[in-house]
Amino acid sequence: MSVDVRYAAFGGLTAILLFGTLYSVAYDTYLDTSNPVLTHLPHHLHATHYFANKGNILNSYFVKRAWGWTSAAFLTLWLTSPPHKRTVHRVVKWGVETAVWLVFTSWFFGPALLERLTVASGGECTATLQSGAVFSVPYEYCLTRTAISQETHPFLFIGSFAESSLWTPDDRLPVLPHLRKGHDVSGHVFLLTMSALFLVDQIRVSMCARTWSLAHASAVAFNIVLVAIWLVAIFTTSVYFHSPFEKFTGYLLGVAGYMVTLLC
Repeated sequence: MSVDVRYAAFGGLTAILLFGTLYSVAYDTYLDTSNPVLTHLPHHLHATHYFANKGNILNSYFVKRAWGWTSAAFLTLWLTSPPHKRTVHRVVKWGVETAVWLVFTSWFFGPALLERLTVASGGECTATLQSGAVFSVPYEYCLTRTAISQETHPFLFIGSFAESSLWTPDDRLPVLPHLRKGHDVSGHVFLLTMSALFLVDQIRVSMCARTWSLAHASAVAFNIVLVAIWLVAIFTTSVYFHSPFEKFTGYLLGVAGYMVTLLC
């Protein structure tokens, strides 16, 4: 009896995330990204662990463009599929997943849902200056991604902070506030989980075809390689970033985002 590749992918992904999370707790390798005092600093292992550095190739060129890569992989798979497998239903599934991605990470009648969750769970909008000083500003500056400085928003710098001995000339440069504290759901785990499960589901359709053209075989190989990259990225994220609960909620949202397509 053959095993459904979707179940195999789900089990493998879950095991990878669980192992990485347990490892991060046992060896204290993760960075609490919602702590405003720590989040602007380099990861405490960045000098000895390549993937603890946010500038690593995997994060810079793949994870930050995860849905773009996932969409490209799907489209190559769909466009090269045999005519009877090139259905509108598959495109609808991709459209639904794209909408889920937009709602959670970019826009939902204003701020994205992940940002709303952070605020609702006690998050604060904080600005970190070049000197390392951290102070709170109104939420709208985070939700609208507005850069602030003494010149553009002098009223935010009035008070004891402006007279602090921590102040340096570089602190006059514009800074972009970020939401910290609260519950910072791992957006990477969410998106990578949803992307990997979606692509495996699409690969499953190809596996049911009797013959493949050379172009389609290449597209399937591209999708398999990308799924493998997403699994590696899930592992590195689980080891080096976010608290265990933040990764767990990102995983649950990713699974839920994929399961929406099962209703289509």
